[in-house]
Amino acid sequence: MKTLAKCYFGVIEKDLVSKYSLSPRQVAILGSIRAPHAQDFLFTIPIDGSLCPSCNVHRMDQWGDHAVHCSSEVGVKFRHNLMRDILVDICSKVGIMVRKEAPMGFLSEEGKELRPADLLLFNWLHGGEDGGDNPRESMEMMHLHVVTLVELSQSSHSFTRNPEWHRELSYCNRHNSKATDGALNPLHHTEPLEKPEDKNLYQWNTLISGYTRNGLWYDTIYTFSQFLLTDHLPDSFTLPCVIKACAGVSSFVSGRVVHGMAVKVGLVSDVFVCNSLVAMYGKFGFVEDSVKVFDRMSERNLVTWNSLISVFSDNGFLGKCVDLFVELVGGDGFVPDVATLVTVLPVCGGEKEVSLGRMIHSVAVKLGLFRDLKVQNALMDMYVKCGYMLEAETLLDRNNNKNVVSWNSVIWGCSKEGEVENTFELLYKMQSGSDGVKPDQVTVLNVLKVCFHCSKLLKVKELHGYSIRHGIESDELVANSFIAAYAKCECGSPLYLAENVFYSMKNKTVSSWNALISGYTQNGDPLQAIDLYRKMTYLGFKPDWYTIGSLLLVCTELKLLKYGKEIHGFVIRNGLETDSHIGNSLLSFYIYCDKPLSTNIMFDGLKNKDLVSWNTMIAGYSQKRLPNEALNSFRTMTYSGIQPKEIATTSVLSACSQLSALRLGKSVHCYALKKNLTNDILVESSIIDMYAKTGCIEASRYVFDRTNKKHVELWTVLIAAYGINGQGKEAIELFYEMQRLNMKPDHFTLIAILMACNHGGLVEEGLKLFDDMQPVHGVKPKLEHYACLVDMLGRAGRFDDAIMLIVKMPQEPDARMWSSLLSSCRVHGNIKLGKEVAEKLLQLEPNKAENYVLSSNLFASSGKWDDVRTIRQRMKKNGLKKQVGCSWIEIRGRVYDFVAGNKVIPDIHDMWQRLEQDIATRYGYKPDTKCVLHELTEDEKVDILRGHSEKLAVCFGLLQTDRSVTLRIFKNLRICEDCHNAIKLVSKAVDREIIVRDNKRFHHFRDGHCSCGDYW
Repeated sequence: MKTLAKCYFGVIEKDLVSKYSLSPRQVAILGSIRAPHAQDFLFTIPIDGSLCPSCNVHRMDQWGDHAVHCSSEVGVKFRHNLMRDILVDICSKVGIMVRKEAPMGFLSEEGKELRPADLLLFNWLHGGEDGGDNPRESMEMMHLHVVTLVELSQSSHSFTRNPEWHRELSYCNRHNSKATDGALNPLHHTEPLEKPEDKNLYQWNTLISGYTRNGLWYDTIYTFSQFLLTDHLPDSFTLPCVIKACAGVSSFVSGRVVHGMAVKVGLVSDVFVCNSLVAMYGKFGFVEDSVKVFDRMSERNLVTWNSLISVFSDNGFLGKCVDLFVELVGGDGFVPDVATLVTVLPVCGGEKEVSLGRMIHSVAVKLGLFRDLKVQNALMDMYVKCGYMLEAETLLDRNNNKNVVSWNSVIWGCSKEGEVENTFELLYKMQSGSDGVKPDQVTVLNVLKVCFHCSKLLKVKELHGYSIRHGIESDELVANSFIAAYAKCECGSPLYLAENVFYSMKNKTVSSWNALISGYTQNGDPLQAIDLYRKMTYLGFKPDWYTIGSLLLVCTELKLLKYGKEIHGFVIRNGLETDSHIGNSLLSFYIYCDKPLSTNIMFDGLKNKDLVSWNTMIAGYSQKRLPNEALNSFRTMTYSGIQPKEIATTSVLSACSQLSALRLGKSVHCYALKKNLTNDILVESSIIDMYAKTGCIEASRYVFDRTNKKHVELWTVLIAAYGINGQGKEAIELFYEMQRLNMKPDHFTLIAILMACNHGGLVEEGLKLFDDMQPVHGVKPKLEHYACLVDMLGRAGRFDDAIMLIVKMPQEPDARMWSSLLSSCRVHGNIKLGKEVAEKLLQLEPNKAENYVLSSNLFASSGKWDDVRTIRQRMKKNGLKKQVGCSWIEIRGRVYDFVAGNKVIPDIHDMWQRLEQDIATRYGYKPDTKCVLHELTEDEKVDILRGHSEKLAVCFGLLQTDRSVTLRIFKNLRICEDCHNAIKLVSKAVDREIIVRDNKRFHHFRDGHCSCGDYW
């Protein structure tokens, strides 16, 4: 409207005076345009030296265009050539430019020059090339009542609805053209369409192309179906429009039918038809068909090449896209244009092919296309995505015609790199430059990204202020991003800024609620998130899968079973359980809340069990240390026909490690090799870890040595493998070998080597490695590294050094550190220190049963039974139970489990008594009753020792296997001194290797010795 008013204020008169040689009188008439009239959209039009009394421009509610009300009482003759010329110019300056007729269609309105004298009737009243010489038709132009500029044709239609006018082909052509240009109400142009027998091919093409230009795909196809009922055959103008419409409605079948029709009518070699087919097949993802059409074309133009390049780019065939571009450049006859370059450059950015991007840059300069703004923006975007920010900023500085897209590309690159100051500097420069480009919503969103990474609250506030001043904050996406940014920056504090943005939003959407709910969950405030969710549903907003997923995630992490069930109830009531995202989130929730029965019910109720569902089950069971359930789910998954991928394979390998199930682990390894999954670093490291945790450290090294790319993660896994198998010196050698090969150890590698020194009793070596962490390896010690060192010193009995380290370290000690120190106090009999440590441990983690067991064992080992009873009463009061000792052994691919004190199989107990007598007679074995921390008689204590789960597993293995088989046993608790000593002697008596893995490390028993050197 502003543009139109500006034209009425006299901008047009200067052009009209010189262009049409107006007389002074005519200039004076045009000068009657006045400010009050223009503000009310009132203006006057000269007609042969007179003024049309009342011409009112206003907004039409139904169509939303500028309307002109011309009096029908004027009835004067007018010099229509001059009048048409002036109106055409006004129309052009206001921006209402309709299309000029081309041989079989219309030219684009951009950059095309309208003929001033003869296009008025064609543009507004659908006149032909002659400009409307029919006097009667020209006169009835001025008898149009309240119509829009683009609706003038409707009134023309109403005045000429009699049969005499329908017979005039020139009128039918004009009516069809304007109707399909979007100017007519579809209800008003049905009558001419009801007489298809009166139309010639030109009229049909006009109608079909008009629908296509306006994106009315179904109308295009319907009109084409009516066209097929006539005697006309489609030509090279008809079919491209219809093919484009088939792609627009995503009807591949219709597209194939039209392709077949092109073959039948002999147009399959036409370059325009083929170009449309290439683009259509590409949109449907049938790249091979696009290539076939391209290869069979006898004639190609540049549009053909651009179409196929775009097909390759859109469908992810980036290599072929580049190859085709190189072929185009290297061939003869065609020169790339702007469309070619802006199609290939994003591919270079996506593939990080900066060398090719630079070549295209050179081509653009050579061909004179470099000055085109689209090309410059594409080049900047390519350099940014390839990480060449200097080149992108140089292009930006040298670009004298940069727009908001130019700035947004470079700002996004700086933001992605986390360069806070540079990002904001570009933002300031963008506004203060000579061009003075105004940031838009995309700019604000790009700048906000860098605030997410660095949590710069002041910068977010500054950007928020700018958005408010310029009205950008009202944008839903921007407001939601500010909520998320404030939630990130206000971590650990009340989210009042995020709440202010949220509650100030006039039109909240589900995404707005999700942003604040996610903020509460990220800041550890699940109850606020639940309350907001309840308010959301109360106000009538329907939570989506993202809302449910965010809430279930926090309920899963904090094990909020009550609230999770509430959300599950909402899901059931609203029929959302069929959503795969929500179903998988519920599976994960019940698994981590230790509800296996609910998990199975939920899983069985899923109608569509996809790969993610199975991955959730297997990974959840594995992480919750339910290896048997994980293995059973893996078997069921394969039986159901779903092929496990990397996640499921990694999880089931972890389950095999937990059970020390070597045979099953080997089977999974074979599966990974067959399915080519070993190229994944997680799968490869899981295989190395599996062999290490089943006692086959040689196999771990074998897999490691044959890996082509040895990432830091693989070195870390193997170092940890040597550590848990008691080979600390080998771990240190591997650590130094890693550095000789210029592999830099990271945070996790240093934890692994410190743990290896801990298991091997290499205290001095461990202290040296710890001292070298920051000065040599550039890794600042974290709480995990200090915990390794405290455990190492405690195991060695150096309690003073351990306490001094705890006092000096910058972080507060956590429960794991006190737990390891308490265990060392029991082993070395340091009751005084142990009592202090126990109190601190129980204060930090009062709801963990293991802590009470450790404290109870400390007092029981020194005979302080009153303290033992006190600890056990506190444990009972908190509703905690001691974990029952269990052991597992794998025999011929099947895993057997044993529980301490289980006397179901009498043969096992009889065999252990015989073994006990044998090793007592030959090696002087005596049961160590100090390991039974209960007030019982000596005989009762001996009976309890005989029922330890690892002894039962050893006896069962000896009964079920021959002498050449190594027994591999896994125990969920730490092995006691009596079992350790007894199994060591049994390995010598029966001449068998026995590998026992407890919850801390491996014990390789062979010929009466253990790999731990009795240090565990």
